Amino acid sequence: MFAITGITGKVGGIVARSLLAKGLPVRAIVRDAEKGKPWADLGCEVAIAEIEDSDALASAFKGTDGVFFMTPPNYNPEPGFPQTQRNCVSVKRAIEIARPGKIVFLSTVGAHVSEPNLLNNSSMTEEMLRSVDIPVCMLRAAWFMENAAWDVEDARSGVLSSFLQPLDHPIPMVAAKDIGHTAAGLLTESWSGHRIVELEGPGRYSANDIAAGFSAALGSAVRVRAVPRDTWEALFKSQGMSYPMPRIRMIDGFNEGWIDFEGGNAIERRFGTIALDTVLRELIS
Repeated sequence: MFAITGITGKVGGIVARSLLAKGLPVRAIVRDAEKGKPWADLGCEVAIAEIEDSDALASAFKGTDGVFFMTPPNYNPEPGFPQTQRNCVSVKRAIEIARPGKIVFLSTVGAHVSEPNLLNNSSMTEEMLRSVDIPVCMLRAAWFMENAAWDVEDARSGVLSSFLQPLDHPIPMVAAKDIGHTAAGLLTESWSGHRIVELEGPGRYSANDIAAGFSAALGSAVRVRAVPRDTWEALFKSQGMSYPMPRIRMIDGFNEGWIDFEGGNAIERRFGTIALDTVLRELIS
């Protein structure tokens, strides 16, 4: 039995479907019964649990060969990431009670970076998971290609506004399907202790590449303009963010190159097969 958090999202759903396709049993962890119905129809067990409820989470993890774990996104964290700290306490307690066979945690490129930025929440979760004595894999995924979904309407208008700069600077990206298939495969592997797997797609891509991909998908020209760095804070606050600096510093990290994969002999590198153009065509369709 494999328990899947985030199953209603893109990556978690792919993990679950990949396991089901192999004939493996899946337990869908959802926040309410209504969200679990489609997965029950596919033959999954359904467990109701919130990340803050360690008892419910322990029940959802109990008796499993492995857990795919991802944290709820928080793009506007309070200083010190108090929500992440609370979640870490809850998840650690659930793991210690349930003792699942293994954990595959969806982490991120740059989780090893100490510079304050939005990805520190994954760093904190990784640190917590290193303190549990069951097999754990930190799956550090690159920038999601599907982030370009936010750009579809702009692409249709012919002009993209990009925070990725310089516009020709490529960064590691990966498709959600590649992440999900990799995570499902890791859940069926055996290992001891803690491991790190870094995952990116078949190539690196820039803002110009995103515009070119949209141009090809739409059959019309799409150009890209850089959003001036000195306008970001005011812009993000106007969009409702109270604490924009972690997000700003994360983007800086990609743009300046200090957010990248850690590398090294102790870390595994894997590469997906899905190209950016494929994802952009799917987003357009």
